[in-house]
Amino acid sequence: MFNISPTILTKEINKLIRSLLNKKALGLDSILNKVFKVAILVIVKDLAEAASHYFASGIILKSFKEFITVVLYKKGKKDYSLLGSYRLIALKNMLAKVLEKHVANIISKAVEEYRLLL
Repeated sequence: MFNISPTILTKEINKLIRSLLNKKALGLDSILNKVFKVAILVIVKDLAEAASHYFASGIILKSFKEFITVVLYKKGKKDYSLLGSYRLIALKNMLAKVLEKHVANIISKAVEEYRLLL
């Protein structure tokens, strides 16, 4: 059985946020990744505590579920009547992105540890 700790460490939150790319579009919360990386120095402890609470209780805030999908043209395509000529961008809440990355890391570790894809 794979045991998952509901506690998210400040070190892990810091690492996840620092891994976000700077030149990305604003999410629904209108926070740039670059700004979030600077603010994290002050709010990392509170953010880790809040994230741990949501993770442990299984609560998913409505704002975490909401996103806007934007359709962008791919430059240089000859035929824009084809679906492959477009790229979809999902604009999400910043904390939702971080928690999704955390869950993805847990799943990846479980897949590797239990060799689920062999």
